[in-house]
Amino acid sequence: MKIREFELERYFAKYEFHVQYMLSPSDCEPLGLTELLGMADDECRELWSTLRLSYTEPYGCPALLTEIAKRYRHAEENGVVTAAPEEAILLTFMALLEPGDHVVAVSPAYQSLHELPRALGAEVTPWTLRLRDGRWTLDIEELFRLFRPETKILVLNFPHNPTGFIPTEEEYLTVLDQAAKRGIFVLSDEMYRGLEHSAANILPAACDFLPYAASLSGLSKAFALPGLRLGWLCSQDRAFLRRVASLKDYTTICMNAPGEILGIVALRNADRILDRSRRLVGGNLRLTEAVFARHPESLFWAPPLGGSTAFPKLSETIPVAEFCRRVVEERNLMVLPDTVFDVNWNHIRIGLGRRDYPAAIAVFEDFLGSCESSACG
Repeated sequence: MKIREFELERYFAKYEFHVQYMLSPSDCEPLGLTELLGMADDECRELWSTLRLSYTEPYGCPALLTEIAKRYRHAEENGVVTAAPEEAILLTFMALLEPGDHVVAVSPAYQSLHELPRALGAEVTPWTLRLRDGRWTLDIEELFRLFRPETKILVLNFPHNPTGFIPTEEEYLTVLDQAAKRGIFVLSDEMYRGLEHSAANILPAACDFLPYAASLSGLSKAFALPGLRLGWLCSQDRAFLRRVASLKDYTTICMNAPGEILGIVALRNADRILDRSRRLVGGNLRLTEAVFARHPESLFWAPPLGGSTAFPKLSETIPVAEFCRRVVEERNLMVLPDTVFDVNWNHIRIGLGRRDYPAAIAVFEDFLGSCESSACG
């Protein structure tokens, strides 16, 4: 399988563990092991203390599946398969696509959602977000024009990475309904679900609304546990899940045993952990609004409606590629340029979920000020 280099992940690999400041992580402040284990109930403490590092069940530990299923209206244990989130994306496309199939995918997006179907021989058409009247929008009528007889999958991602966009529930359900009427499978990337900035923006899980859909989620973002590599697919389509589980025999076979127990602890403490993440994002969001208000000629954004990322635009007098190169070299601050999302709009991605964000945004603002007073390009 020929596949392009993963631009975002290579950018992170180059800088993430070497710079002093990071402005662009997408996860929330990671929990420590001691902190997480301190939340364990008696049953989980017993599971942890008696854990044997053997193979685990292919779909996932039954107790873990039960906790995951509780997060959906129409899920049961046999409606969930666990996998690393990236692995789940790959297995979904492998389970559903043949060469020559067609995929429509929200754009910009995490590269896997576009690149993996292409590598498997499918044609991918982007459904592109656009800035209109100060807000991100998706044109639903355009989507319907993009559908073809050979369209096999529609890829959605709300709350959206990198923009933080969320459609209205009416728009969302219209899209799901039209996909269902055409027999198009919906892969809904819901990794940032739980980080909506208002209760009015919370959408139903796609797997609860459609029998021919899968909701992708996990513990990496809102649950602040990216190091567990624990994600899942939830679907009413049991044949699809059986195919995914069968293909998983060629990847990881099963989840890691310690991660499953820690995942149970996290899910049983979901309210506590999600509240922690939302408070971090909310505080950093208010701080960012103040920074942007001080630089109206250089910075513009449509404030995110959910998630832990946003996608502001720099003034055309401040070229993003040069800005990102110089700020990491001169201020030891990593900022993601929009080109890692296959667009060239002069945007950057910022991540709002880390505790050290105030220090990072202060360095960013100081460097931005130097660009405003002298040529940055």
